[in-house]
Amino acid sequence: MELSSPLAYAEDPRTAADRAAALERAGLDAVWVAEAYGFDSPTVMGYLAARTERMRIGSAVLNVYSRTPALIAQTAAGLDAISGGRAILGVGASGPQVVEGWHGRVYDRPLGRAREVIHLSRRIWRREVIEHHGITDLPVPPEKGGTLGKPLKLLNHPVRDSIPVYLAALGPASVRTAAEIADGWLPFLYAPEHAEKVWGSALAEGTAQRDPALGPLQVVAGGLLAIGDDAAAVRDLMRPTVALYVGGMGAPGRNFYFDLVCSYGYEAAATA
Repeated sequence: MELSSPLAYAEDPRTAADRAAALERAGLDAVWVAEAYGFDSPTVMGYLAARTERMRIGSAVLNVYSRTPALIAQTAAGLDAISGGRAILGVGASGPQVVEGWHGRVYDRPLGRAREVIHLSRRIWRREVIEHHGITDLPVPPEKGGTLGKPLKLLNHPVRDSIPVYLAALGPASVRTAAEIADGWLPFLYAPEHAEKVWGSALAEGTAQRDPALGPLQVVAGGLLAIGDDAAAVRDLMRPTVALYVGGMGAPGRNFYFDLVCSYGYEAAATA
């Protein structure tokens, strides 16, 4: 079994990173750094790379709207270099609350953007000369206002030309995409007893289209581990996080976390 830990959004990042370094000495395999609308993830990941020696360091997650595909690939390559090949790129579409409310970007074509980021990142790490036309045009063509751009390739030589890419996904279409093209899948609020009912078909359909060269889909499903004498108090550690996502990350009718919990059968509690 692999042990991993998230770094909380609001706590002091140096204290959290120092705690992660201590946990590495106790056997922690990986740490995942959240971003949302708190401190940016790559800065904390860079500090973690300097404070640790063995454990892998993942972003959970970089959204595919606020950074260009090229910048996401550059960032992952840089983190992989300073950590000695320990980076994991976790990407996702996030949601309208963060993308539109914080970054000022229209929340459109989330799956297309995720596919494009993963496709371009892999090409960039292989140091291909990048010419691409899709949601993002590289370079920008004259008919879209481009003037002096020309196809480029990454200046540096990455430590690895294939950094693991994990896709955060909850809905059937996004989970299908993760199973098809990503190295790993990052679900959230994962309940094993409901997983087959909620995600089984999507995972099977995506896996059927998967390139065998990617290997089996890796899953970082999570699960809270807390130790204490008072079970009720320990459970209370997770309640604010669940409440934030189910009740606060989005608007009525457009909250993926609310929909997920409802699919588990907890609609009344989620609504409350």
